[in-house]
Amino acid sequence: MARAPTPALPDRPTTRDLKVLRRTAVFLKPYRGAMIGAALALCVTAAATLSIGVGLQRLIDRGLSAGNPAMLDRALLLMLGVIAIIAAGTFARYYLVTWLGERVVADIRSAVFDRVLTLNPGFFEVTKTGEILSRLTTDTTLIQTVIGSSASVALRNLLTLSGGLVMLFVTNVKLAGMVVLVVPLVVVPIVVFGRKVRRLSRASQDRISDVSSYAEEVLYGIRTVQAFTHEAIDRRRFGDATEAAFATAVRRTRARAALTAVVILLVFGAIGLVLWAGGHDVLQGDITPGELTAFVFYAVVVASATGAVSEVMGDLQRAAGATERLVELLETRPDVETPAHPKPLPQPPQGRVQMEGVAFHYPSRPDRAALHGFDLTIEPGERVALVGPSGAGKSTVMQLILRFYDPHAGRILLDGVDLREMAPTDLRSRLGLVPQEPIIFSADAMENIRYGRPDASDAEVRAAAEAAQALEFIERLPEGFNTFLGEKGVRLSGGQRQRIAIARALLRDPCVLLLDEATSALDAESERLVQQALERLMAGRTSLVIAHRLATVVSADRIAVVDDGRLVATGTHAQLLESSPLYARLAELQFGRQEAAA
Repeated sequence: MARAPTPALPDRPTTRDLKVLRRTAVFLKPYRGAMIGAALALCVTAAATLSIGVGLQRLIDRGLSAGNPAMLDRALLLMLGVIAIIAAGTFARYYLVTWLGERVVADIRSAVFDRVLTLNPGFFEVTKTGEILSRLTTDTTLIQTVIGSSASVALRNLLTLSGGLVMLFVTNVKLAGMVVLVVPLVVVPIVVFGRKVRRLSRASQDRISDVSSYAEEVLYGIRTVQAFTHEAIDRRRFGDATEAAFATAVRRTRARAALTAVVILLVFGAIGLVLWAGGHDVLQGDITPGELTAFVFYAVVVASATGAVSEVMGDLQRAAGATERLVELLETRPDVETPAHPKPLPQPPQGRVQMEGVAFHYPSRPDRAALHGFDLTIEPGERVALVGPSGAGKSTVMQLILRFYDPHAGRILLDGVDLREMAPTDLRSRLGLVPQEPIIFSADAMENIRYGRPDASDAEVRAAAEAAQALEFIERLPEGFNTFLGEKGVRLSGGQRQRIAIARALLRDPCVLLLDEATSALDAESERLVQQALERLMAGRTSLVIAHRLATVVSADRIAVVDDGRLVATGTHAQLLESSPLYARLAELQFGRQEAAA
């Protein structure tokens, strides 16, 4: 299970600032009320905090220095009032921004998931599932941290920083000038280290995605892993991926820690210098003790705000990297798109499928044609089987009919309408698929069958299960139709899973049925039951059947022989034994010479 590096999503140049965070604005717009409320609470608490400095100055100069007990009592009451305002404002701000963060991230997750559901299978050929899951969980959590916490902290401290600087000049211009001199020394490391933190944040998220992707793949194939005693190798590879993520995180943390340390060193060093200069001014009588106290208070506020902003910058940088990765997903366009004005399908459904001069290359194999010059027409109600060697292009035919991909040349029509001119949902509503490996979801039997038609009643689900030869084994389950079938249907046998899939297709009642190797992996008894269910399913419907086991398709109305992406012969079993050397060879390999000719 070697991990070859795959280009998950198109690489984009990373910006060196936080402008990418603006892309979240579209998700914030519906909640202007909460943003305005949080902003008001933020301004009130910032103003209340800054007013403490003025109170300290008056308390010392008019109360303590003047020996005025009444002024001291009044200052205490005012202080308690200011504290109450700060507490109330903090509550409002915290609640609103936290609610906003949770709400916006829920919307972003939904938007990303909605986008992923529109992407055709070609996207997933080159994209690891774990990569997408990482972006849906880890990246959105980082954005939630910013919107619901870090952005509020940054704004609060920026307000405090701005207000504190103003109050420094109001209190004492000379000392304020000394403080301003240190600002360039603080800004430079923020910019330099901030850029480095952002680059490392993006790299860190990519490494975490690698860990998630590898774990998802190993756990999905845990039976194969254990059957081939591959645990030690997978343990080592997962450990390597984890260590790579850890090493990148350490580099990011080191850069962020250095940023914070440099800012604290410079800012509080400047405060020490100001205290020294201010102390001399007090001794010389140039300023009052209250002025120096207020100035020190504002200097500490400015220093703390600057340090907090520099620390929050790390979170903002990480969130910028996460936003960039999410934007990549949101801006990924599906190769198969719904036309602006889709054509309606004719009513009632007929089920005629036409493939005319179809050519197609898979995105992951652009240099090799999966189909070329492919022509096939299936009449309404006709049962056509596709046979041929592995890799001949049989499954590709089905995927193009389902419009998982669009052909690069030629066209495909359903009831006379080009698939590219209709909405994919309208097309697929008329198709029923029974794949070789049916997907069973983590739900009960009732919901797994109802997946074919979500509005079906319980009675209709039960009837579909009975027609698919599934009713008997479902009723034997501990809770019947309400029995949880396990993740990916692990509590069912292969034949049982296949019959669930057939019941799902029956419930959908499609006019065109696509069967992809529906009985290839079953034992004789299961195959008999599934084949009986398939006969009921195919009755009266246009059916396209893929099968390697020719015994399952000899009774088809027509057999189409596919080789190297081309349709090389069509006819009945008897006709093809005479006219198609490839079919005759396949029949001889499976039946033996005499039986094939019988």
